[in-house]
Amino acid sequence: MQAYTLSIFKQKLQEAEITLLDTRVAEIFTNGFVPGSIFIGFEGRFAEWAVSLLPFEKPLVLITDIGKEEEVNQKLKNIGFENIAGYLDGGFDTWKAAGEKVDMIINVDADEVAMDLPFDTKLQVVDVRREAEFLEGHIKGAINMPLSDMTDLALLASFEEDQNLYLQCGGGYRSVIAASLMKKQGIHNLRNITGGWDAVKEQKKIPIKKDVSALN
Repeated sequence: MQAYTLSIFKQKLQEAEITLLDTRVAEIFTNGFVPGSIFIGFEGRFAEWAVSLLPFEKPLVLITDIGKEEEVNQKLKNIGFENIAGYLDGGFDTWKAAGEKVDMIINVDADEVAMDLPFDTKLQVVDVRREAEFLEGHIKGAINMPLSDMTDLALLASFEEDQNLYLQCGGGYRSVIAASLMKKQGIHNLRNITGGWDAVKEQKKIPIKKDVSALN
């Protein structure tokens, strides 16, 4: 696996087949990342989501925490990814220090969601948990779009341009992955609900719906 200088890294990004994978911590990733990156944080269920969401046949270029490059590389190889082209030397700091364009994901907490829900008619909560999790309890009016289905580009294309999308999962990890996939497809009018369902269900002002009968 090669360590790329910034100039070579930028050349690689012009190649159509490249998948850019950022494995940093979710809270750090949302504050700034290379546009077009797919986020799968190494601190979470990394192997499971890498296998589910990343194409095995396309070359991977990595952005990792500094010092984690080889560990991430080895983990990817262990789960079947052989085509790992290289990584940006110095990580995201190299990109940012050069003044390159940076994308970010806006985080909102459950309190903000509670305030926005009654007044924003364009607000749409997108719950990316598994269907069983969703049926056990979710924000009233939310749609369920499991993260595992989000490689379907036609599904992502179903959103309206004027919708204000609020992404939510169980604890805040999967929703950041989902946000990165959506941004890669040009969907930028979105927010990430920090703390996910764990935070939402503690917020008494958010209306909750359960579909327990559907689980039987």
